[in-house]
Amino acid sequence: MRRRTIILPWAAGYGLARTLLALGTLGTLAFSDGATLFREVATVGQYPLCRGVTKAGAFCLVSPDRFEAMRWACCLILVVAASGWRPRFTAIPHAYVAFSVFTGISIPDGGDQVTWILTLLLILVAVGDPRRWHWQPQQPQLSEGSRRGTWALIGVSAITLARIQMSVIYFQSCVAKLPHAEWADGSALYYWINNYAFGAPGWLRPALNTVAENPVGVAALTWGPLVLEITLAAALLMPQKVRWALLPAGMLFHLGIAVVMGLWSFAFAMWAGLLLLLTPYGHDPRLPRIRRKQTRQAEPERAAAEEPLEEPVNA
Repeated sequence: MRRRTIILPWAAGYGLARTLLALGTLGTLAFSDGATLFREVATVGQYPLCRGVTKAGAFCLVSPDRFEAMRWACCLILVVAASGWRPRFTAIPHAYVAFSVFTGISIPDGGDQVTWILTLLLILVAVGDPRRWHWQPQQPQLSEGSRRGTWALIGVSAITLARIQMSVIYFQSCVAKLPHAEWADGSALYYWINNYAFGAPGWLRPALNTVAENPVGVAALTWGPLVLEITLAAALLMPQKVRWALLPAGMLFHLGIAVVMGLWSFAFAMWAGLLLLLTPYGHDPRLPRIRRKQTRQAEPERAAAEEPLEEPVNA
């Protein structure tokens, strides 16, 4: 008899990704008023459009005078999801809010789309998660036998799909830039930094222009992201120790985009995606020091939970 090994995916690592996704959408809803989120777009129409599948979005279920109430109701769902409470119960409402924001607001960005895709995939992980909080160590005594193995396999498969999705995003992001002359000759970041719609804020622009006005500096600013993106696209083919090195590089990369271009919800979505892409299945960063008491009590169970689940199959 051979043994098939299935790694349990329910740990604080994927929980942190869920929290980051929820916080990114929460920031969009909490710090933008209704007039900003729902407005008319030329040649398209008044948002939310409520056409086809988008009719199922939360903001299509109420009249415009109730958009504010719905916005804060969505914020409440996101706060609960970000807290990590009962992931198997909050995953579907979280994904529904992400869908409603992506399809309902007038100017969604790439981060809203990434958030919707990842939250949809993480439903398949969370519905098999037996824990009260997604920060807790795994508790195998709560779900034994083949049923746990089935949910673990579904969860690992969903994270694998999320990893492939992130690889495709980085690959497409890199190769889509290559045909443009400004990216090929290394001058693109000069124009982005000085773009008045998406460029650097006034307080940061002088420092960045000091680098961007130097030929070597602007080439490094332009080609560096391309190298990092294609490397992240190939990360699944690399050993884990290389992925660990790529994680802080990717985090800093998206922090830089957020600071320079103001795309904070995009940064939170991509940070979550990087955690799914670059950390091992079932990774537990031991974050819940804020829950030291529970962690100490669960220490004997943690050792058992970190062992992979094994199920016999016929040779």
